[in-house]
Amino acid sequence: MIRDDKTAISRRNVSFFYSIIGVALVLFLLGIFGLVIIQGQKIVTQFKEKVNLMVEFKPDTKKTQIDLAIKQLESRQFIKEGSITFTSKDQAAELLREDFGEDFIKLGFNNPLYDVVTFNTKSEYMFSDSLAKIRGDLMNIPIVNDVFYQEGLVDNIETNIKKIGYISLIIGILFIFVAVTLIYNTIKLALYSNRFLIKNMELIGASWGFISKPYLIRSIKNGFWSALIAIFLLIGLLVFIQLDISAFDDSQASFEFSALFIGLIILGMLISGLSTFYVVNKYLKMRVDDLY
Repeated sequence: MIRDDKTAISRRNVSFFYSIIGVALVLFLLGIFGLVIIQGQKIVTQFKEKVNLMVEFKPDTKKTQIDLAIKQLESRQFIKEGSITFTSKDQAAELLREDFGEDFIKLGFNNPLYDVVTFNTKSEYMFSDSLAKIRGDLMNIPIVNDVFYQEGLVDNIETNIKKIGYISLIIGILFIFVAVTLIYNTIKLALYSNRFLIKNMELIGASWGFISKPYLIRSIKNGFWSALIAIFLLIGLLVFIQLDISAFDDSQASFEFSALFIGLIILGMLISGLSTFYVVNKYLKMRVDDLY
């Protein structure tokens, strides 16, 4: 009898161990999807912040006036820090000479180019409405002749980001649904060997709360450990990617990664606890004959 009890306990422990590993793998896959979303958002942000805006100054504007305008630009909230570059009309002519192989100034024409300042905006301002307001604001500066940016490119970025957002939302919902289903089935299999014990406790008068409590506590703990295993696997994956891909940089995404890891812990504990509660109550509602 003692040997049978020890065997039953050993089987339950093995079953719960497989449950922890199974849930950890599901959370790991869900975490990979989260990493893809985080890195994808970072790439989108970098791409948006590389779109150039050009401020063209009026002819005969003094360099001191341009320097003052640049200082004013540096204080603007929408400017990406360190992105402002000044190109004089002489430098622009030199660039044209290098590109076309001719020095237009030596042909006897006056330099038709303008002094310009090029800058990038922060990603949150890279929308048609925001850029139109920025252009209107800059046009109010007396020495500014015009402000240029690629409106078609901005519109395409806006449209594509919306499409990517919708697709990511749908995939995320499907991923969570699959994760919940897999975790539920894993826990259901882990508790299958305990179905007679659960029912027998009810038959001798134990309340449903008393019966469910130890299983819920253990399941929540198992969900926590599963999430930790998944997080360690994700950290290992990040380290491997950093070593293998030199361009990959996660130094600016520590907050996002922390939020992802905390989310995995909460999700692992929550899904494990709710799944266990549902499975235990399902066995309690069944007749003894249905357990076979």
